[in-house]
Amino acid sequence: MQFSSRLLEQAVDEFGRLPGVGKKTALRLVLHLLKQTDGEVARFTGSINQLKEEIKYCKNCFNISDDTVCEICSSHKRDQEIICVVEDTRDVMAIENTNQYQGVYHVLGGLISPMDGVGPSDLKIDALVQRLRSTEIKEVVLALSATMEGDTTIFYLYRKLKEFDVQISTIARGIAFGGELEYVDELTLGRSIVTRVPYEKNAG
Repeated sequence: MQFSSRLLEQAVDEFGRLPGVGKKTALRLVLHLLKQTDGEVARFTGSINQLKEEIKYCKNCFNISDDTVCEICSSHKRDQEIICVVEDTRDVMAIENTNQYQGVYHVLGGLISPMDGVGPSDLKIDALVQRLRSTEIKEVVLALSATMEGDTTIFYLYRKLKEFDVQISTIARGIAFGGELEYVDELTLGRSIVTRVPYEKNAG
């Protein structure tokens, strides 16, 4: 792709670093920004800067939050004795959109993937174990994507958590193998949460 401006090329390269954004899409985004007023561009860049500088991660569940403790963890309407373990914030949003779950969450920050150099120590697994040791928990729902990495992580978590007097369940397999939670329709995901089953049945 030939550029008439070094500054244009530089901006396109930066936008092209975003996931799922190719060169052509990046160029469209940059050209769109050039047509905006100075005020509109300032609001756009300001929101990104503010996001990076002020965003927090909940000290309990590690979900992205505006405060030290997120709204879900601090809500008296949520069942604090049920923890839903997810890969990242996108999965929290997907499950919340179903309106079928009223417990709290624990965001791992990824999945175990030796091929990508991601091991258990790279995730918030020790923090989850600590939550079970320090808090009265009756159920842990392992709501991870139906992929090889997701199943590997679920198996590892089950071995770490089975020593606790807590029910360990997984979401029902209404989700096809290879499917990621954030792309599953709300109805299917909602039913999978509601009809979750003890992990031992799947492990067998």
